[in-house]
Amino acid sequence: QVSGYLDDCTCDVETIDRFNNYRLFPRLQKLLESDYFRYYKVNLKRPCPFWNDISQCGRRDCAVKPCQSYSEVANNLIEECEQAERLGAVDESLSEETQKAVLQWTKHDDSSDSFCEADDIQSPDAEYVDLLLNPERYTGYKGPDAWKIWNVIYEENCFKPQTIKRPLNPLASGQGLCVEKRAFYRLISGLHASINVHLSARYLLQETWLEKKWGHNITEFQQRFDGILTEGEGPRRLKNLYFLYLIELRALSKVVPFFERPDFQLFTGNKVQDAENKMLLLEILHEIKSFPLHFDENSFFAGDKKEANKLKEDFRLHFRNISRIMDCVGCFKCRLWGKLQIQGLGTALKILFSEKLIANMPESGPSYEFHLTRQEIVSLFNAFGRL
Repeated sequence: QVSGYLDDCTCDVETIDRFNNYRLFPRLQKLLESDYFRYYKVNLKRPCPFWNDISQCGRRDCAVKPCQSYSEVANNLIEECEQAERLGAVDESLSEETQKAVLQWTKHDDSSDSFCEADDIQSPDAEYVDLLLNPERYTGYKGPDAWKIWNVIYEENCFKPQTIKRPLNPLASGQGLCVEKRAFYRLISGLHASINVHLSARYLLQETWLEKKWGHNITEFQQRFDGILTEGEGPRRLKNLYFLYLIELRALSKVVPFFERPDFQLFTGNKVQDAENKMLLLEILHEIKSFPLHFDENSFFAGDKKEANKLKEDFRLHFRNISRIMDCVGCFKCRLWGKLQIQGLGTALKILFSEKLIANMPESGPSYEFHLTRQEIVSLFNAFGRL
């Protein structure tokens, strides 16, 4: 029953629940099931730029070489690895009709005023993936390799003062971080919490040769978020999840003018469906704009102009580095959702940093100062849908 002012933002649980459950989420879910938003182009074959020892257990096409032994322990490892291999595999099947459609989408996007193209989308290895066929859930990807990813993110990319040891929480230290650096840490922590909630909520509870039973793993959830079991860290993680939600909500409220322009379309080639989707999208965005508890970003980058510009560049470089770390995730399905949610958050930050550019956009014709690609739009709304 949290209410009032919570760290960097206001909080009223009843208002948020009512807003999500009755006014926002059902329409957002319908939008995300449409062809424009369900197909995400991603390159899952890029090598890790930082180290070579990626776990083979979570990768679809890798032999489980490290697990070849006849001992009981090794047999258990084989079983775990094979399960991770199955659950972490990405279902890359697209119908023939969809394959033809995405070729049209690419031609359409190439002819528009692309502003921030992801650097690997033009690669022959980049493919469209159906997000509805590949839901974010437990895959068996865990242990040292999974820990290594998050440790590198926190240790090297979250403005953590050098004197802070585990737990990796610069907010708990006596050293003050400026509001921008504190916010950056909280966004990454919130994303980590969000992913762990999804894995706990869609956990493989039972598997037989006939079916898989998915459901809530309460024990797993408590181990990550219970106040006593986590020595106070769990509730902070959930607060950071809420903080991330408000940041992305605020970004969506700020970007309304971009989607309102008559020239903008959610192009799939089906004119009737595209028009209906745009109408639904604008309904959702105007609903978000009416939300009464928006995060106030006016305190961000509001000090010395030179220092503010340096902080923005630091944000950009740190965030870009985190997106590159996603290529080191050893499970393809985890890598898919990691890439998508990082890009979605990066797009939200891009919007918040571009308020003046958005305000000065022409009502029609190309918008050269501010533009969102299809990839950014798809990742922005799917990442928000996860929250």
